[in-house]
Amino acid sequence: MLLKINNLKFTINLKHISALCMALLLVNVMSAQEIIEEEVKVKEEVVKKVDSTKSQNAKKVDGVAAVVGDFIILESDVPKKREQIKAAGGSIDGVTDCELLGSLLEDKLYEHHAIQDSIQVSDAEIRQEVDYTIQQFLQQKPDIDELVKFYKQEDEKGLRDYIFEVIKGNKLSAKMQAKIVEEVEVTPEEVRIFFDKIPEDERPFFGTELKVAQIVAKPKVSQQEKQKVIDRLKQIKADVVESGTSFRSKVVLYGQDPGMVESGYIYTLNRKKPRMVKEFRQVAFSLQEGEVSDPFETEFGYHIIYCEKIRGQEYDVSHVLLFPKVSDEAVKEAKDRLEELRKRIVGGDISFADAAKQYSDEKETRGDGGQLINPRTQDYNFDLTKMGPEQYSQIQNLKDNEVSQVLTEQDRKGNVSFKIMRVTDRIDEHKATYARDFMKIKDLALTEKKIKAIEKWQEGKILDTYIKISGTYRDCEFSGNWLKK
Repeated sequence: MLLKINNLKFTINLKHISALCMALLLVNVMSAQEIIEEEVKVKEEVVKKVDSTKSQNAKKVDGVAAVVGDFIILESDVPKKREQIKAAGGSIDGVTDCELLGSLLEDKLYEHHAIQDSIQVSDAEIRQEVDYTIQQFLQQKPDIDELVKFYKQEDEKGLRDYIFEVIKGNKLSAKMQAKIVEEVEVTPEEVRIFFDKIPEDERPFFGTELKVAQIVAKPKVSQQEKQKVIDRLKQIKADVVESGTSFRSKVVLYGQDPGMVESGYIYTLNRKKPRMVKEFRQVAFSLQEGEVSDPFETEFGYHIIYCEKIRGQEYDVSHVLLFPKVSDEAVKEAKDRLEELRKRIVGGDISFADAAKQYSDEKETRGDGGQLINPRTQDYNFDLTKMGPEQYSQIQNLKDNEVSQVLTEQDRKGNVSFKIMRVTDRIDEHKATYARDFMKIKDLALTEKKIKAIEKWQEGKILDTYIKISGTYRDCEFSGNWLKK
C-alpha cells in the first residue's frame, strides 16, 4: 500500500515539476504548443519548415509524436522533458521515453480541457511572472540578446511571448487539476479504513517531532520616526500628482518592498481572491484608475498605492513601502526587556505560556502561549528532519522545558528582533498509529483519493478527446488508455 502511494506521489511530482521550478524554461518546450485545426495541416506546418533566406527546399526539422485535442507534442519534446526534469534536480533513473510522453500527454489533456471549460488566467499576472523570469535569467546571462538567441527568438518581444505561453500553459494545467480535486475530502471513517488497509509491517515510521513555543520582543519605533516616513510618502505623492513624476520611478528609487521588483512593479489584486493584508486591499479597492492613495500603515510598514488599471474585479496596483528607522536605544531596550522576562520565567515567577500571552510582540502566537504552528502541516508538531537549518540550530540542543538564551533574528527587511524558545513536548521516532498520527494519515488518505479522482477524470476525458499517437510511440504501454484500445 505505502509503496503504491509513494509511486503515485512520484508520478504527481513528475507531472507537475515543470510548474514547480524555473528550470522549465531552460529547454525549448513551447515549440510543441501550437494550436491546430486539423492533423494534416499540423504535420505540414510542423514537420516541414522552410528557411527562405537560404533554401527553397523544405527540410524536416521535427516530427509529431502525438496530438491531444488542440495541441501537438513534437518528438523532440520527449528528450527535452528528460533534460527539464534533470535541470530541476529530479531523478529520472529508470524513467522511459514512454513514461515521459505519458506525462506530456497528461499536461496537454489538462490544458486542452481548461480551455474547453473556460478556465482563465490573468494576463497581467502572467506578465508579472514573465518579467520576474527574465530578471532571474539575466542574473545568469546579463546580455538580453544572448538570451534571445539562446531561445531561438527573433527579438526580446518574441522571447517574452514565448515565456508568456509557457507560463500560461502551466497555469491552465494547474487550475484544471485543482478544479478536478477541489471538492475531494475524506471523512474520519475513510481515514480509518485507509489506515487499516496498510499491513502492519508496511506502516510508515515518523521521525522525532517537537512542539515549540517562543516569545518575541521587537524594538519599538518612535512616533517621530513614524512621522518622518509619513511626510516622505506625502512628498512622493505630491511629486507624482502635482509635478507629473512617474510613480514607477519613485518605487524604483525609494520602495522597500522586494516583491515589487519580482512582480515587475505591478501587483494584480482580485476582489474575490484575497491577496495582501486587509488594510492594503481596502485602500487599493477604494482607488480609481490613475489615483494615488494617502499614506497608510500595515504590519509591514507605511505605504502609498497607485492604481494603474481596473479590469472588472481585478486591480493592477503599485506601491511605495517605507520602514521607519529603529534607533539603537530601541534595539537595546527590546533585548534587555526579554532578558529580564527570561529571568522571571526561569526563576518561576511566571510560566512561559503566561509570559507569552502578556508580553510577546508576536501576535500570531501569543494568544496560544507562544506555541508555533507548523505551516506545512497546520499542527503544532515539527519534524526534526524537515526543519529549516536556522530553526533546527536554535532548538536542537534544548532539553524539554528548558528556556533558550535570548536569540537575535533579522528578517529580509533588515529588522532586528529577539526571542526566547522552549520545547514544550517531544515525540520520539515511532511507527505510525491512528490516534497519534491522525493528521499525517489523513493527508495520505486524501492524496490517494485525489489521485483516484484524477485517474477517473482522465479515463473519461481520454475517450472524449481527439488523441493521436504517432510512430514508435504507438508501441508504448501507457498507464492511461491513450491508444484507446
